[in-house]
Amino acid sequence: MDDQPMVSVTVCVRDGVDWVDGCLESLISQTYRPLEIIAIDDGSSDGSKEKLLAWKDKECDIPIRIHTQSAKGLSAGRQWAVKQSKGDWVAITDIDVRPEPNWITNMVLEIQPIDPQEKVVAITGRTVFEHAGDIVSRVRSVEIATKYRSRPRQTSLANGPCSMFERESLLEIGGFNPKWYHAEDMEVSLRLIANGGTIVYAPDAVVHHVPEIKSSRFLAKRRRDARAHMRIVRHFPRRKRLGPELDFIGSSTFVLTVFPLWAMALISGIPFLFSFITQPDWSWEVAKTWWQTRLLLATGVLMVIHEFILWRGPLGVVNRGAFKQGNWSILAIFKIRNLTLRWSIALWQGMLLGIFDALRGVNGHRKLFGKKKK
Repeated sequence: MDDQPMVSVTVCVRDGVDWVDGCLESLISQTYRPLEIIAIDDGSSDGSKEKLLAWKDKECDIPIRIHTQSAKGLSAGRQWAVKQSKGDWVAITDIDVRPEPNWITNMVLEIQPIDPQEKVVAITGRTVFEHAGDIVSRVRSVEIATKYRSRPRQTSLANGPCSMFERESLLEIGGFNPKWYHAEDMEVSLRLIANGGTIVYAPDAVVHHVPEIKSSRFLAKRRRDARAHMRIVRHFPRRKRLGPELDFIGSSTFVLTVFPLWAMALISGIPFLFSFITQPDWSWEVAKTWWQTRLLLATGVLMVIHEFILWRGPLGVVNRGAFKQGNWSILAIFKIRNLTLRWSIALWQGMLLGIFDALRGVNGHRKLFGKKKK
């Protein structure tokens, strides 16, 4: 064990009092040594800070360090932990995650490159999203499993809940920037790759995420994802990006199409109904000459495409999988349609917020004109 690299495991929490004990218990149950744990409270107001501090004096063969700070954000907390860590490698996870006992062990096994040209600077494991029987957590569970199913060994993202970074390589690129709004794991990953590094996927390094059972929480996260993705796309356009393609976008590209299709159906249906109501001599032969009818039929074709995407296309894999975990019913079909539509709206909202961030030069964006806002 003397030649094993030291690993520092870091986790941040803000208002996650119900998750603190479960996460810390799973971390002290890791089979790997030498190991240290660094936990940060980021301005919690629900008792998370007190519960976290109670772990400071726990009798354990793994050193546990607790840091408290005002609400500075996840990136600020992770950066503090990286700078204070003693490990050769720094692992990150989330407070609502429960790593399996051999999580760190299985990541360390992948440190050695299999190609002389590889410089392994990060290892990323696999996150399994649990489900609680509801539509939201079932959709999320299947979607994440689908993303991992076709993931290559060399990947473009060291996911936040389940990854480990070489400390010196991380510090060399500046680590986590406190100004970043969300998606700090993707930003760091792309900078490591741009610096000549390789990120390796270790499917046996598994962590379990608690179920996402509230649609409000699910949609808020998707909104943040889309908002942050605008920064990623702007700062790391494909023509300048090294390494593999972004392999963790998942269903979002297809979900984006749902809201425009429903909006077109509504907009095209209104003039048709107006003509139907106001025309005294209505007949199908007369209606076929209306431009509104042609517009409605064209939209109908698009809605058929939408149904294909919803059930048979890439998004259909997620929806069908969610039904297999539960029970088929008319109510469940309406629930999943409703969730997908709201999911699409959340993505568009996030994209618009990301554009405004870029125009103002905030949340990690370079300002378009003039000096960057601090």
